[in-house]
Amino acid sequence: GDRVSMSANITPEMIDRYATDGVVLVTGLFAEHLGLIEEAIEQNLANPGPYAAENVRPGDSGRFFDDYCNWQQIDALQKLIFTSDVGQVAAQLMQSDTAQLFHDHILVKEAGTSSATPWHQDSPYYFVEGMQTISFWTVVEPVTDATLRCVRGSHLWPKPVMPKRWLSDENFYPDEDSYIAVPDPDRDGLDIAEWPLSPGDAVAFNFKILHGARGNQSASRRRALSLRLVGDDAVYCTRPGRTSPPFPDHNMIEGQKLRQDWFPVIYPAETVS
Repeated sequence: GDRVSMSANITPEMIDRYATDGVVLVTGLFAEHLGLIEEAIEQNLANPGPYAAENVRPGDSGRFFDDYCNWQQIDALQKLIFTSDVGQVAAQLMQSDTAQLFHDHILVKEAGTSSATPWHQDSPYYFVEGMQTISFWTVVEPVTDATLRCVRGSHLWPKPVMPKRWLSDENFYPDEDSYIAVPDPDRDGLDIAEWPLSPGDAVAFNFKILHGARGNQSASRRRALSLRLVGDDAVYCTRPGRTSPPFPDHNMIEGQKLRQDWFPVIYPAETVS
């Protein structure tokens, strides 16, 4: 299609807000693709990949499953990525000419799961540096309390927040001076963006945004999918410790664009000549 055409879901005001706040709500982004998302999640639960994890501490109730980097194995996920307008929406919000897939991430919090998702930024765990980054977090079930919570403007903070290992709470990397301690946004009165979501609504946020989620005390499960993409200025960078996802043997070097055979450019779509 025409490169400058706006997706129906995006307004100029949302693009400005994404730059300033680092987070916006995109209503109905995946509303027509819920069948694919549900199919992808159920397939992943039935056949977890090598990175699948259970994130409930011993003694806590419920189940919090997550897994990532499975789009090549799950047809429904591939179809969603390449047939929805997620790439176009990503490019518009990032103010980028291109949108390149970084990875997919499935997160299932069953009903009565007390475990909260701790406050964190994604970027310190990723081997990507750049301001043109975006994650879309969407749900299959309507969500109120267990929605994603993001601190507005935290992508512009001068230092990243210290990454931790979730279950043990240890610091991920040794050099404390390069990071700020994890704040408590509720206690510290920070500006938290959170929305009740209908199925297919998506929260779009920068990799550098501080975010978390409460436990799922509701009576229904919370099945969520994140799709993560990068734009024009994103490059490979080394981190002091191992990255998550690790992508072993990627062979990229500092400052290089992510390799397109592993991280396909999904917008603009390849034109068949």
